[in-house]
Amino acid sequence: MNRYQQTVEKTVHCEGVGVHSGKSVHLTIKPASVNQGIQFVRADLPNKPAIRAHFNNVIDTSLATVIGADGVIVSTIEHIMASFSALSIDNATVELDHYEMPIMDGSAGPFAELIKSAGIQKQVGPRCFFVIKEPIELEEKGKFVGAYPLPGFKITCSIDYPHPLIQSQSYTYEVSRDTFEEDISRARTFGFLAEYEHLKRYGLARGGSLDNAIVIGEDHILNEDGLRYSDEFVRHKILDCIGDFSLMGMPIMGHLKVSKSGHEFNHAFLQKFFSKKSSWETCTLNGDTPA
Repeated sequence: MNRYQQTVEKTVHCEGVGVHSGKSVHLTIKPASVNQGIQFVRADLPNKPAIRAHFNNVIDTSLATVIGADGVIVSTIEHIMASFSALSIDNATVELDHYEMPIMDGSAGPFAELIKSAGIQKQVGPRCFFVIKEPIELEEKGKFVGAYPLPGFKITCSIDYPHPLIQSQSYTYEVSRDTFEEDISRARTFGFLAEYEHLKRYGLARGGSLDNAIVIGEDHILNEDGLRYSDEFVRHKILDCIGDFSLMGMPIMGHLKVSKSGHEFNHAFLQKFFSKKSSWETCTLNGDTPA
């Protein structure tokens, strides 16, 4: 883990389509100063309003993680936030010209590549971490999230779907910038064909296609190239968790155990986390520890 805060070295750009809006989106990532955090800027609106990526600004978690302030929103931020978190980028400005982030290929891979192409710049400010001192748990209706003491950052995720192509899957990942691109970032979002057709009828998923999601039929994967990993479904859930938990505002040192959770329940856990202040503390590192 890095002792000092980091930002990107140079400005980089990409473009894509919003998965629900179907609108073309141009996106720019810029360096930012120490302690700014990750900010999203709506360049298409007057005065270019900015929204900090923080759990207090989450306004919707029904289909994706959406942040908002003063009537301005930015939707579907979890994949780029996972990339910032896993690659240890603490400060950056993300400008976009629409309310929804581009879905790219349905994974965080294109964002991770974009960030790495920008270069990573060490800054003078120390990184501050949330350190778990004692267990914090939230369980409801079969869903579970727990945080436990650990001198590092690890996520164990379990899923269980009543579908023969998914069923029960579990994966443990030690979050590291050295392994994120290969092990997690390329895992794509997924959905069922019937669910996709339902969303289309209600004017959603206008930008959704086999190019940016795994689509699951009754007995087969519709994507011609199949899966990128045999357990791509649970790996994508870990990707979403990294993005959602990055909204704590600082990196975490602990072991997160997640079962059958999603954006909504992850957010509920963050609310409980901040209500249990005796169970964690903040600290900086005295020296660099290998990621």
